[in-house]
Amino acid sequence: MDASDVTGPVGPAERAEGLAGLARLLDRRGAVVLSGAGLSTESGIPDYRGATGRRRTGTPMTYQEFTGSEAARRRYWARSHTGWPAFARARPNAGHHAVERLRRSGHVAAVITQNVDGLHHAAGTREAVELHGGLDRVVCLDCRRTSSRAGLDRRLDELNRGFRRPAAELRPDGDALLAPEQVAGFRVAPCADCGGVLKPDVVFFGENVPAARVEQCYELVDAARSLVVLGSSLTVLSGLRFVRRAARARLPVAIVNQGSTRGDDLAALRLDLALGPAMTETARLLGAS
Repeated sequence: MDASDVTGPVGPAERAEGLAGLARLLDRRGAVVLSGAGLSTESGIPDYRGATGRRRTGTPMTYQEFTGSEAARRRYWARSHTGWPAFARARPNAGHHAVERLRRSGHVAAVITQNVDGLHHAAGTREAVELHGGLDRVVCLDCRRTSSRAGLDRRLDELNRGFRRPAAELRPDGDALLAPEQVAGFRVAPCADCGGVLKPDVVFFGENVPAARVEQCYELVDAARSLVVLGSSLTVLSGLRFVRRAARARLPVAIVNQGSTRGDDLAALRLDLALGPAMTETARLLGAS
């Protein structure tokens, strides 16, 4: 495929040409989709950088801070408890459903997602690999037992009966910004089995993706006939490494993302389009319904 780039504001003809190119790539079948936060913005979950490419306000929790500070854990869980209802209400959008239709039709062989929102699973793509884990689960750092986030939410409600979840803007990681006085006194629930420290079952900044999970994703990319990136700026290595691996293997790479990405120079096809409409139209072109 000849390298092509449809970025910035485009007219109907340029948009149609770009989507036709994406459909031709997917018509090779056996594609692996790598999805990022941009795929979920139409579900009401903000992405990390927005259209400007600058990181949104708020410093993300790091693994070292979470494990090393009781105050940091209190702050994290108070914010997460505030944001959880809005996060839990999010539903798959047209983009997630189009990816699932393309998977059922055989055009997409596998899905790797950098997102922790579980929306691919909710759309029916149950075998999507959650590279960074899922916010619907919590894990005990002591006994390693995994349990549901919904169950923890009920326990946090019981422990913090005087805590009122203020109206707050949802952040990409499912939490919300709170003032220090809103966090003070918040009670953190221990593991129900061993009394240990509970952590969301996600990969924090400063924490490594489990090696077995990375290897699983490498195997999926190695078996693919193409790699299609949806809604990721590829800013962090955890996703970019799969684009680099595909490029080294001379697999065609397509990137559909609003804004530039770190993988643009490796892409055979680059589209700057809204994900829901773009993937819905692509699925239609391929008869995936």
